[in-house]
Amino acid sequence: MQNNVQNMQRENQPSITAQMAYNTLAFDYSPAPIVVLSHRKMVEMNSAFEQLFGYSRADLIDQSIVKIFPSIEDYEKVGNDALSSLLQHQSEFYSDQRFMQHKNGELFWTHTHGRTLTPDDPFKLMIWHFERKEQGLSSKQALTKRESEITQLIVNGFTCKEIAKKLTLSHRTVEVHKANLMKKLGVRSKAQLTSKIIIQNKSATL
Repeated sequence: MQNNVQNMQRENQPSITAQMAYNTLAFDYSPAPIVVLSHRKMVEMNSAFEQLFGYSRADLIDQSIVKIFPSIEDYEKVGNDALSSLLQHQSEFYSDQRFMQHKNGELFWTHTHGRTLTPDDPFKLMIWHFERKEQGLSSKQALTKRESEITQLIVNGFTCKEIAKKLTLSHRTVEVHKANLMKKLGVRSKAQLTSKIIIQNKSATL
C-alpha cells in the first residue's frame, strides 16, 4: 500500500526536465528586468532587461555592463561601492539607486537589487534586477539637461571639482548650477539634495 502511494506521488510531481523548463520560462518571460553577470560581464539576461535598455540579446551577451552605464566613472564607482559593501557586511545582497543609460542615450533613474552566488568572490557570479523609476518633480522643479547631468553626478557621489572636470566646465560654473539646483528643490545641503532626488524618484512610483 505504501509503495502505491509513493508511486502516485512521484507520478504527480513534475519531472526534473519539466522543472528546468519552468525555471527557464520564469526567467525568460518575467516582467522584471534581470541580468546575470560574471566578473561584471553580461552572460545571460531576459527579454525585459533587453527592452529596458533598448538592446537586443546579441548586442549585450558577453559584453561588459559598462555598456549601459552613463560613463566609465559611474561604472567604476558603483562597482567599488557594491564590492566594498558585499565584502564588508559579508552579505549576499546589495541594492542601490543610480542612473543608467538607454541605447538611445537617455539617462534614467533605477533602483537595483543584486545577489551574489559566490560570496567569497562577489563579482564572480551575480544576479541583478533593475527597476526603472520616473522623475517625480513638479513642473516648477523640472530640471534642465545640464542640471540633470550635474544631479546625476552629485547623487553618484562626485564632488564639484570632479564634475567640472568630467563635464569640461569651470569649478565656479558647477557651483552655480549646484546652488540653483538647491534653491529650485528647496534644500540647503548636498546630502539634502541627494535625498530629495532619491525620495522624489521613489515616490513617483508609489
